[in-house]
Amino acid sequence: MAKKGQTYRRYSLELKLEAVWLVNEEHMSIREVATRLDIQNKSQVQVWAAKAKQGMSLEPATPKRGRPRTKFSSTEEEMAYLRAEIEYLKKQYPNLHKE
Repeated sequence: MAKKGQTYRRYSLELKLEAVWLVNEEHMSIREVATRLDIQNKSQVQVWAAKAKQGMSLEPATPKRGRPRTKFSSTEEEMAYLRAEIEYLKKQYPNLHKE
């Protein structure tokens, strides 16, 4: 779990590719590669090497934050959506709603 005020290091794609190349082609140990390229944690190099071996991309994923916004073409459509949502919640939590 992240600690308050903790920052994360971001590594460039070129550095990741170099680390994978050193591990796979130059047969350097993961610890040596991490030390040589100033990578904080050797397990990060292991993850990159495993992804490269599986043919996965090493490019950073774009983080998605929050709930996706729902777009409505009309107010009637939005009202129908909200009514359906209310009905769903009433069924999920019957004790919270008393008529």
